[in-house]
Amino acid sequence: MSNQQKVKKEENMAQIIDGKMISKQIKDELKEKVAELKAAGTEICLAVIQVGNDPASTVYVGNKKKACEYIGIKSLAYELPEETTEEELLQIIDKLNKDDSVNGILVQLPVPKQINDERIINAISPLKDVDGFSPASVGALSIGQKGFLSCTPAGIIELLKRSNIDIEGKECVVVGRSNIVGKPMAMLLLRENGTVTVCHSRTKNLKEVCKRADILVAAVGKPKMIDASYVKEGAVVIDVGIHRNENGKLCGDVDFESVEPLCSAITPVPGGVGPMTIAMLMNNCVEAGMNK
Repeated sequence: MSNQQKVKKEENMAQIIDGKMISKQIKDELKEKVAELKAAGTEICLAVIQVGNDPASTVYVGNKKKACEYIGIKSLAYELPEETTEEELLQIIDKLNKDDSVNGILVQLPVPKQINDERIINAISPLKDVDGFSPASVGALSIGQKGFLSCTPAGIIELLKRSNIDIEGKECVVVGRSNIVGKPMAMLLLRENGTVTVCHSRTKNLKEVCKRADILVAAVGKPKMIDASYVKEGAVVIDVGIHRNENGKLCGDVDFESVEPLCSAITPVPGGVGPMTIAMLMNNCVEAGMNK
């Protein structure tokens, strides 16, 4: 390969948005803040509740505990058996709501089928809802008031900003309309002055809509669904999905190999959006402690 060809190849390579590095920057900033708060007599405390022993949930809970330890946040772990009743879980939440030493409460989803997750989310005090899932948090976001932001979409905004990717005036397309990612993602992009389209399973001409995107966020929950035919040249592609392929290897909603050559920037899986979710959860905990 000649030098000229090498330069051309490098010019065509997408910026790989490093979620591990950016999440570490955020955690280091939070570590300093927590140390300052401790010196002033304020300790931050997060209560994490897991019902049952779903393997993926156990991994997530472990990662949250590690992040708390790194930043200097105290974490309380409630590991409840699979057969825990909704009433028992609500009693624990009520106790934690009333405990002034606890700043944040997180119930790891999914919960077993005998428990209604909506009732659980609604039971957490909006002042301690560090996941940003409660109707009060979502309502505050939709009308531009202060409140906890849903961690994954908030993390994506940080990824874009810290990678010097401008959102203002850009055509943004979000594929997926879940309450946890798609809807809050659209509202946060809107807040940053993006022009936003939300696509879903009933969207007509999905490929054509996606191809208009300057910033494309894939949160559809289908492995490698978004291939090169959905992406316009020079787009920024954010992959929220996480799956295991037939060989047990992690992959996302985006077919990275076919899409990467077209993009100006792209998040990998793993190491893209995933680490940001926990970093923003920690950020919400620190904010909860500062708002006391």
